[in-house]
Amino acid sequence: MRTVSLILCSVVLVDCATVAACSGPSVAEGYGEAMCTRWCVERRANISKVKGKNQVHSWLCLLYICLVLWRPVCSQCPESCSCEWDTATVSCMDAGLYEIPVDIPPETVSLHLERNYIRTIPESAFSELVHLRDLYLAHNRIDSLSTGALRHLGPELRLLDLSHNQLRQASRDDFGSTRAKTRLYHNPWHCDCTLQELMETLNLEPETVNGIICESSVRGMGEGSRWDDPSSLGEHAGQPIVKLLDSGVNFCSLQRKTTDVAMLVTMFVWFFMVIVYVVYYVRQNQAEARRHLEYLKSLPSPRKTPTETDTLSTGF
Repeated sequence: MRTVSLILCSVVLVDCATVAACSGPSVAEGYGEAMCTRWCVERRANISKVKGKNQVHSWLCLLYICLVLWRPVCSQCPESCSCEWDTATVSCMDAGLYEIPVDIPPETVSLHLERNYIRTIPESAFSELVHLRDLYLAHNRIDSLSTGALRHLGPELRLLDLSHNQLRQASRDDFGSTRAKTRLYHNPWHCDCTLQELMETLNLEPETVNGIICESSVRGMGEGSRWDDPSSLGEHAGQPIVKLLDSGVNFCSLQRKTTDVAMLVTMFVWFFMVIVYVVYYVRQNQAEARRHLEYLKSLPSPRKTPTETDTLSTGF
C-alpha cells in the first residue's frame, strides 16, 4: 500500500513540476529547448482544456495519500523523542522524561524509554499501542505499577524490559496475561508469596533470571518477631529468587505459617482481654452489692407508736 501511494504521489508531483517548469521563464537552449517548448505547449494546451478538473483531482489525490495511505508521515512524534517511520520505532532515551508521553503514535512497534526519571506506570499508558512488540523501560526510577498497568499490552508484545528500576513488589494483576519475554533483574525485590506467584506466571528471560535478587524476604517461623529487629531483611536476602524456589523454598507456605501464628496470638490476646473484663465486671458488681447491703443495714429499724399499742390492747 505504501509503494502504491509513493507511485501515485510521484506521478502527481512530476505532473505538477512539469506544469511549473513549462510556465517558467526559460529552459535549456538548442534542440532540447525546441523539443521541450513544443512538448510543453501541447501539454499546457491539454491541461487548459480540463484545468479545473485536473487541479481538483491532483489536490484530492495528495490529500488522500497523506491522510490515509501515508498516515505515519502525518503522525506527530512526541516531544524530546525521535521517530523512525519505516520501522515504526519511537526512541525517547535520555530525554529527561518524568512520565510516559501521552502522544505516542498508535502504529508504534518498538518503544524505547530507557534512562529517564519515570517513577510509575499509569493504568492506561499503553492502551492505544496495540501493535507494540518491544517495550524498553530500563534504567528508570519505577517503584510502582498501577493495577493492570501492563494489562493493555497486546498479544504481539515480544519483549518487556523493566530492569534497573526500583520495583519492590508486583503482582500478576499488574502484568495481565502477557507472554512476552520479561526482564526484571536489578530491582530491590521483596520476596514473598505475591512475587513467587508472579515468577511462576511470567516468561522470564533465561539469560537474566539469576539477576532477580531478594533484597528482603518474608520472615520465617524461627526468625522471631518482625518488630524485634527492624533492620533485619530476612534469611533469604541477597539470594536469587529462582534458585530459592528451585531449592524448595516456598514463600507462600512461610507466609501462611506466619499468618496462622499471628491469628493465634491475636485470638489469645482477645480471649484474655474478654476474661479480664468479665472478672473485672463481676468484682465491680460484688463491690456494689456489698455497699448497698451495708447501706441498708445502717438504716434505723421502724418502731411502733403509742396509739398503735393502745389500739391493740383494747382489742384484746
